[in-house]
Amino acid sequence: MPTRRHVIQRLGTAAVVGLGSAADARAVGRWHMPDEHLPQERVFVSYAASRAVWKDWVAPVNATVGRLARTIARYQPVTVLCRPSQEDQAQRDCGGANIDFLPLALDDIWVRDYGGCFVVDDTGDLGVVDLNFNGWGGKQRAGNDTRVARILSDELKADYIASSLTGEGGGIEVDGHGTAILTESCWINANRNPGLGKTQIETELKRRLGLRKIIWLPGIRDKDITDAHVDFYARFVRPGVVIANLDNDPQSYDYALTRQHLDILKSATDADGRHLEVHTLPPPLKLRSNHYTEDNPDFAAGYINYLPVNGAVIAPQFGDTAADGYCLSLLARLYPGRKVEQLDIDPIAAGGGGIHCVTKQLPRA
Repeated sequence: MPTRRHVIQRLGTAAVVGLGSAADARAVGRWHMPDEHLPQERVFVSYAASRAVWKDWVAPVNATVGRLARTIARYQPVTVLCRPSQEDQAQRDCGGANIDFLPLALDDIWVRDYGGCFVVDDTGDLGVVDLNFNGWGGKQRAGNDTRVARILSDELKADYIASSLTGEGGGIEVDGHGTAILTESCWINANRNPGLGKTQIETELKRRLGLRKIIWLPGIRDKDITDAHVDFYARFVRPGVVIANLDNDPQSYDYALTRQHLDILKSATDADGRHLEVHTLPPPLKLRSNHYTEDNPDFAAGYINYLPVNGAVIAPQFGDTAADGYCLSLLARLYPGRKVEQLDIDPIAAGGGGIHCVTKQLPRA
């Protein structure tokens, strides 16, 4: 069994970049956050379903994380974060070729949100931007998860970059060339950034993530724990090309909202002045009938929460033959040369998340 020292390939030079310091001043403009379609070094997942949150679903949720890890590992390395007391079980559920383990204290499985944002510079150095995860505005326990970004920066010997903002990785979508898409409901929110307006939030994210333009979608508050993370509404395929969620259920609160988002995206330009090529990806209208889906308003039935990896796209399937098939065909067309792997993720979706939410890719610096 590998030790912590051997779990992850060491990259970069360790440094702490604090707000207002001389080192921080030099770092402004140095970093940028790469798009996910670019080559990746590995993917992190967390085998850490919380008993307080998931109750009787802990085992199937963790088993789904394991199945996801093994699928990704067919294409690139995977590191499984797990509690020290659960490492043996994690190895049974997740273990296999191309997979290693990093034991540490964790609260839950949503590593996309609490693991910080990986950034790189022109020399190939790696940084981790810590967004001060606070449990989506104090909605869930986060005392352990909020430390993970710093731990990953130490493990990777990456520059640690402390942001003045509070937010989550799932709330940021970038094209890697200076454009981001964000939701106002998530970022301009007193439960994360009290007293801060759009201009202040833009200024901080631009300097930390190498952004030149932010496209704002309104989002919607208090309908899900994230206050409408962008990774359930709009995703960059590559610079200039976006997939937008378009909910076709008139009874859904997302029906009108996703049409408003679509109008904004169709009229938007990116940081280089290009109008966006926008494709739509509707959620399923039918779901498998099981104890995860029935009478569960939190079930997150969205295909758009997929993950591109080296040589593949990992996407959900929900048992709606037509919708599952359309998802597969669209992603295959927009990601030529990659195999679309669709997985049943009902236990994870039952908690309001998806594949993108429980994964975090490390760019190949």
